[in-house]
Amino acid sequence: MEGAGRECKNHSHGPLRHHDHNWPNLYEDKDLMKEQDVLPFVEDYSNFDIVKATQYGLLERCRELLEAGYDVRQPDKENVTLLHWAAINNRLDLVKLFISKGAVVDQLGGDLNSTPLHWAIRQGHLSMVILLLKFGADPTLIDGEGYSSLHLAVLFQHMPVIAYLISKGQSVDTTDRNGQTPLMLSAHKVIGLEPTRFLLKFNPSIKAVDNIEKNTALHWAIIAGNVSAVDVLLEAGSSLDIKNVKGERPFDLAHQTKNRIIIHLLSEEERMRERRNSRFLKILEKNEFLLLLVSSLMLIWAVGYVADLESDSWLLKGGLLIFIFVVLSLFARLFVGFSKLQYFPVAFMLSSILWISWTCFICFLPDFSNTVSQLPFFLGMAGLLYYLYKTVRTDPGYIKTTEEENKKNILNLGESGSLDFRTFCTSCLVKKPLRSMHCQTCNSCIARYDQHCIWIGRCIGVGNHCYFVLFLLFLTMVNIWAIYGTILYWSEHCATTYQHDGIWTAFTQIVSCSPWVLYIFTLIAFHTSWATLLLILQLYQIAFLGLTSHERITLWKQSKRSKHPVSLSKTPYNHGFLQNLADFFQCRCFGLFKPNRTDWTKQYTLIFQSVKDRNVHPV
Repeated sequence: MEGAGRECKNHSHGPLRHHDHNWPNLYEDKDLMKEQDVLPFVEDYSNFDIVKATQYGLLERCRELLEAGYDVRQPDKENVTLLHWAAINNRLDLVKLFISKGAVVDQLGGDLNSTPLHWAIRQGHLSMVILLLKFGADPTLIDGEGYSSLHLAVLFQHMPVIAYLISKGQSVDTTDRNGQTPLMLSAHKVIGLEPTRFLLKFNPSIKAVDNIEKNTALHWAIIAGNVSAVDVLLEAGSSLDIKNVKGERPFDLAHQTKNRIIIHLLSEEERMRERRNSRFLKILEKNEFLLLLVSSLMLIWAVGYVADLESDSWLLKGGLLIFIFVVLSLFARLFVGFSKLQYFPVAFMLSSILWISWTCFICFLPDFSNTVSQLPFFLGMAGLLYYLYKTVRTDPGYIKTTEEENKKNILNLGESGSLDFRTFCTSCLVKKPLRSMHCQTCNSCIARYDQHCIWIGRCIGVGNHCYFVLFLLFLTMVNIWAIYGTILYWSEHCATTYQHDGIWTAFTQIVSCSPWVLYIFTLIAFHTSWATLLLILQLYQIAFLGLTSHERITLWKQSKRSKHPVSLSKTPYNHGFLQNLADFFQCRCFGLFKPNRTDWTKQYTLIFQSVKDRNVHPV
């Protein structure tokens, strides 16, 4: 950052426009291309010298001065050429003019002995970078600070420029004057998660060391106290055993810096890697979810068992519950990895379904007099388990591309001026189709993304959305039947004096009659509440809006912020109640409907149709 400041501070010929853009808002409707035509109001620019005219983007004045004999290669008194000034101010037309008049595209200039490409990269002008590269600019040249073009893009955190340079052929492991790779520079000089995580998407060498200190990127991150970079480098598999020129391992540097967070991260990583080297612990790691499920089963049973004890001492029961929680927590901490703990809601739901179904078999089914009244339970359980399996095992709609396709998309998007977060995912390095979204939990882009459901432990997208809705339907059916079975059980087996003594006395009588059934009833009520609410929301937005949960929430937030509210029902994806259902479930209803078939993993443009053609062509 200091280098760019020095370059700009030393030249005060005109108002330089510094565009320190971040990734999301780099380009909006090609406004950057239009910006260069907007000139500040001046009374008379006919007396401008060529340097000032270049800074202000006065094409005709520059052309006039060049035709009068000005040498385009001649630097000013501070050794800066016209091409440098055009590059730093993003004057695309002037760059074309100067090069056509003989300007040297890689001419060095300024205090930092930089090329025009270096100046453009410092300011994050991707369109200028693309243009200079087309005219033969060399991105491998080193400036006065010892940085190549890719190093500068990393230092100033211009992610689109990084992506374009690498896709254009620049090696992600190119070194600067000191032998540092861009990954080392990012870990050392840029505090935070990016662009270290972004560079790791291009598979750089994490074992490479610099020429002087012999430090890896992890060494440099620890020296800088860059906790975020340390975290992502450890996740990428950085070695904990490589020694630098002083014989120091990453652990040694961490203890020297006395950064407790980094020491903890390194200790936890070392413990996890030791587990992977143990055959017994490897088996445990492969079966972590099974252990989590068993723990959840034991927890639900133990809570119900303690509640069902004949002892009237609440102190004893409370002490037992605390003991059970402590034991199971220690078990999970020792044998279940932190990454698998996110699946606890899934394990809890499956365990609940098992104990609910067991209670229904043992306690509720005998009270139903005929098979017809028992049928909803059996059908519901069969449908629930089948559609749960289909939801979990079906590809939700991952956007899959090869590395070559990613680089080609980056080049195409960059050269079309649309390399931004709306069209390109910086995490997956893929061109984003319509209605897709990157899921941080799954670390993947999902086509027609709806949500990441904690009860499934998986993303819901175009591939499994239909199965998910049917799973919710059957789960709600089973729960409603179980609620009816519970009420029937209480009426048959628990004598209450509700009419004489009131609801509280009746409640205590039910508790004393069968604490286990009451406990299971609370589980049933809990799962009924979220499943029913989620099912209603899903059916509403599918049938009446034609939207996913993510789209509905996003549009609602935009409508709240906007002065002109947006109608959720007036979107290109809403084709009417019946057609929306036919499209979602792909149901022809004996030929009454013609569902639209759209491959949302590859749909990048929206095709508007007349109502007449909707049943024939995809939207």
